[in-house]
Amino acid sequence: MARSSNSHRLDFEAPIIELEKKIEELRTFAESTEVDLSGQIEKLVTKCDEKKRAIFNNLTPWQKILLARHPQRPLTSDIVKAIVADFIELHGDKSFRDDPAMICGLGRIDEQRVLLVGHRKGKDTAEKVSCHFGSPHPEGYRKAMLKMKMADKFGLPIVTFINTPGAYPGIGAEERGQAFVIARNLMGMATLRVPVICVVIGEGGSGGALGIGIGNRILMLEHSYYSVISPEGCAAILWKSAEHKEQAANILKLTAEDLDSFGIIDEIIPEPLGGAHRDPPLIFDRLKESILRHIGELSKLSGEELIRDRYDKFCKMGEFEERLKESVSN
Repeated sequence: MARSSNSHRLDFEAPIIELEKKIEELRTFAESTEVDLSGQIEKLVTKCDEKKRAIFNNLTPWQKILLARHPQRPLTSDIVKAIVADFIELHGDKSFRDDPAMICGLGRIDEQRVLLVGHRKGKDTAEKVSCHFGSPHPEGYRKAMLKMKMADKFGLPIVTFINTPGAYPGIGAEERGQAFVIARNLMGMATLRVPVICVVIGEGGSGGALGIGIGNRILMLEHSYYSVISPEGCAAILWKSAEHKEQAANILKLTAEDLDSFGIIDEIIPEPLGGAHRDPPLIFDRLKESILRHIGELSKLSGEELIRDRYDKFCKMGEFEERLKESVSN
């Protein structure tokens, strides 16, 4: 049974982790003493599974955000290592410098050759700092667009993995045209003549996510989120205090279920009970299957059809209808 490290447990996970701890203690005791405790262990396992379902089938938007930010959640680098063969990372934006917060590279998913682009958050403290915790500078977005144009030239499908709190907001980034570069990416991705699959695997923060998020298909892991602003940022604007972050999370409609109901995303990829960090191999398999399936479907379209498909998809976002119910009396 996979379980989270106690050092990273979330508050609402506490009852589950306590049960898992008891199960592990009983198993260890049974192995060391050769006492048959299978009956007690089975009862605790059943109780633990029931508790998991009760908690994780009724998560609040804020709790989903905490799962999306979980320190043990699989990152872009983990996914690439697990499902991509012969990966060759590509560096540089031919303008300023390489940005480690953006991963770009060529590889194969099974026999399908692809270009991979994604946010890098970092595994340890040093890497997190060097990657600015997954917040790219303008050179990161320029690098991504440069590599996507190369993939377009050679007819390679593009897969992007989105996991960022937002684009880096520093003075240097603004001086080098952060908003302008992201806008150029939106325009550039809209005109690509190859299939583009975008997958939100954790945090989908505003323009920082959109900078590599213009695709024919937008997929989200079940406990990821995609929003114009973080709940903390929204609360600071509306209530002048980040303490209202849970209320902000409720009104932002940022969960995968919300976005699916609005027609913004195309598929929710289910996570293991308890979150992606509890069974990474399972989530890798599900990601791989979904990505290959969508590439197969889109590969039947011509370059012009892919551009039109992408254009129509984003033009429909934000449309709504007002339906008036008229009571007709006889």
